[in-house]
Amino acid sequence: MSKSKIWMQQHVNDPYVIQARDKGYRSRAAFKLLEILEKEAVSIKGKAVVDLGATPGSWSQVLAERVGPSGKVIALDVLEMDPLAGVQFIQGDFREESVLGQLEKLLDGMPVNLVVSDMAPNLSGVASSDQARGIYLCELAVDFACNHMKKNGIFITKVFQGAGFPEFQQIMKRRFNVVVSRKPKASRGRSSELYLVGRGLK
Repeated sequence: MSKSKIWMQQHVNDPYVIQARDKGYRSRAAFKLLEILEKEAVSIKGKAVVDLGATPGSWSQVLAERVGPSGKVIALDVLEMDPLAGVQFIQGDFREESVLGQLEKLLDGMPVNLVVSDMAPNLSGVASSDQARGIYLCELAVDFACNHMKKNGIFITKVFQGAGFPEFQQIMKRRFNVVVSRKPKASRGRSSELYLVGRGLK
């Protein structure tokens, strides 16, 4: 059996894929964020949140449910995303000043309570290059969080273990009072992805 067929078979039988379909989430990734929010006891009802790397939108779905009608969810991705109730979406490259400007315009000076980032680079197949570009996206996300979050805000980012990871972890520790790592159950065991959670800006 080919690798693609094996992957498809595992994907179809994946309990999180089945749960996502049953609950109406756009991808199984929703359960990664749900577990982190539960474990970290993150309360965002009525708050402002930003979702970086949002497409296809499962994290935005979770966030919109959690903030409720009085909250604000702004999502951003370089790829198109189908509309979601309660979510304002910007399509563009987060690395570009003009796109960042659109995001800041939507915030309209409102301080953010939570910034989440599930951003990942388009893979080139060159592991060292892909890892470096992934870490760079994490650095951009943490800079955005530190410039726009409330003092007691929370930042959650996906990061891949490998070259540059220890250094990025140190950046997080310099920026936040508390930094913890999470490997949600929905994160496949063979994946090198981790989620770092930063609480309270220094």
